Amino acid sequence: MIGNERTSMSRCRGSTSYEHQSPKRTPLPARSPHRSRGTNQGEKITGAQLLQWSTNVLKDHRIDNPRLNAELLLAHSLNLNREELYVRLHRELKEGEKGALERLIRRRISGEPLQYILGHQEFWSIDLKVDARVLIPRPETELLVEQSLLILSEKTFEQNPFVLEVGTGSGAIAIALAKEVKNISLVATVISRDDLILAKENAYSAGVRHRIEFVNGDLFGPLRPSRRKKFFDLILSNPPYIVRHKICTLAKEVKDYEPAVALDGGKDGLAFYRRIIPEALGYLRTGGWLLMEVALGQGPDVSELIEKESNFSKPECIPDLSGIERVVKARKRGE
Repeated sequence: MIGNERTSMSRCRGSTSYEHQSPKRTPLPARSPHRSRGTNQGEKITGAQLLQWSTNVLKDHRIDNPRLNAELLLAHSLNLNREELYVRLHRELKEGEKGALERLIRRRISGEPLQYILGHQEFWSIDLKVDARVLIPRPETELLVEQSLLILSEKTFEQNPFVLEVGTGSGAIAIALAKEVKNISLVATVISRDDLILAKENAYSAGVRHRIEFVNGDLFGPLRPSRRKKFFDLILSNPPYIVRHKICTLAKEVKDYEPAVALDGGKDGLAFYRRIIPEALGYLRTGGWLLMEVALGQGPDVSELIEKESNFSKPECIPDLSGIERVVKARKRGE
């Protein structure tokens, strides 16, 4: 699979989730939902009524897609999926069920990402566990998977491709590749032990744990010196790339909840590219590829860093469907 309709539509919007407007800071009514609507304290309330109330509250606080958020939070509070929720919308809810939803709504309007509240996020049609330990996988990162699959479909990669992901986080990219390429062998590095545990859990759930070796350490650090004699066909990474002084300007749900270590790209946002690009040469086979996700406007700067390394071919910037350059790739030339 090289993408899908859902993926294409999400990337067509052209902006990352880092760029969303912060929610309006107004308080949730202190009273229970049915009382805030002017009904008697003991009056019953249905799921449909609570869904409408939740949608209105989220809309008032400028939460994107308030109806979808309300549906997912109500379903989560009732331990239902969305399909089951609609079957049971008109039944009366218990007081404890109302309270459970109100607590979730309070968390959401405070800025906590929906994915952390629900505990999962879909990426490449794979349901991944996510929490505050890891960056939430973004739809635009699926372009990195697509480009990797195009490379791995070449005839030179017919036999057991050997792939390295630098900085795997939740494991999303490595897991997506393992699901698509059955004869692949993957190594994924991760600096945090907490991230390592979560990535392994996701790989187990996806049924591809046996294809991925997760190693703990900073970038290429955990590969020294044991893998110096075995070269990779493909190295890919979605490193931190937000300019440090701009982190405070990001949406509240990003800057206050997602791990800073997964966002901070240094003074100019290029700190990790300066490390990854030259080091990758020591781990790539001749003809192997380096692929990296970049932020809006970083394509030329990252390409220039690659061009300074004489053993790489001329880099190519790959745009998404809206024309924004999201992936930079280059091939290792012969020594």
